[in-house]
Amino acid sequence: MNDNSRTTGKPATAARMYDYYLGGIHNFEADRAAADMVMAQFPFIRDAARANRAFVAKAVRYVAEAGVRQFLDLGSGIPTVDNVHSIVRRAQPGARVVYVDIDPDAVAESMDILSGDRDAVAVRGDVQDPSAVLNHPDVRRILDFGRPIGLVAAAVLHFLPDHRAAERILAEYVAALPPGSHVIVSHSAKESFDLVDRSTVTENVYQRRTSTPGTVRTRAEVERLFAGLEMVEPGVVWAQQWQAGTAVTDPAPPALGGVWAGVGRLT
Repeated sequence: MNDNSRTTGKPATAARMYDYYLGGIHNFEADRAAADMVMAQFPFIRDAARANRAFVAKAVRYVAEAGVRQFLDLGSGIPTVDNVHSIVRRAQPGARVVYVDIDPDAVAESMDILSGDRDAVAVRGDVQDPSAVLNHPDVRRILDFGRPIGLVAAAVLHFLPDHRAAERILAEYVAALPPGSHVIVSHSAKESFDLVDRSTVTENVYQRRTSTPGTVRTRAEVERLFAGLEMVEPGVVWAQQWQAGTAVTDPAPPALGGVWAGVGRLT
C-alpha cells in the first residue's frame, strides 16, 4: 500500500501507524508522516511496538497451550506476520478467532487473509461499544461463550483516554467470558514518556492527525485494568520482560520500554 496513487485523501490511522512502526507495507503517506513525528520525539517507539508484538505472540501461545481454543482480538489492526490465528493453531489446530477493528482498511486486509477460513473472521466494530461487538452475528457464530476465550486487548486501550471508561469497557468484555478465559493486555507506559517529559506530544499527534485520540498510563493504572482477575506471573511488567511463569523482581528497567504488558485469568 505504499503506492502514492492510493494515498490521496487518506487520513492517518492508528492501525496503519502501528504497521509502519513494525516495518510493514500497509501504510500511507499520512500515516508515515504522523508516525515520524512521534518517533522524532520518542525514538524508542519503534522498538516498543516490536516488543509489544513479541509479547502478544508469547502471550497468545501461552493461553493456547493452556487449552484455550478461541480468541477475540480487539483493535486487531492491520494484519502482520504471524497473526493470532496462526500462532494459536500451532498449539490448537482448528482454533477459532475473531478480529475486531474500527478501521475499514484493517478489516478489509484481514478479510482477504481469512478468505475461505470458516473458523476465523474479521468484523468492523468499535471497541468502546462492548454490547455491539459481543452481539455481532459473526462474533456469536464463531465463538462459544460457554467455553473459555482468550481476550486480546493489545495496544488498544490507550486509545480510550478516560481512565474509568477504559476500566469499565474492559470489565464489560470480561463479564461476558466464562471461567478459564484469559485476558491479554498491553498499554503504552506513562513512565517511559515522562522520562522525555513530552508525554502530551504523542496524545496531541493522535488527536490531531487521526480519528483516535491516545493517552498513556502508569503501571498501577494498567494493573487496575485487571481488577478481579488472577494474574499470570510475572504480572504487569515491561513487554520485553514478560514470560509466563517467570518472576520479575524489578520491573524498572528498561526505563524506555514503552509498553506495560500482562495476562490475567478468570477463575
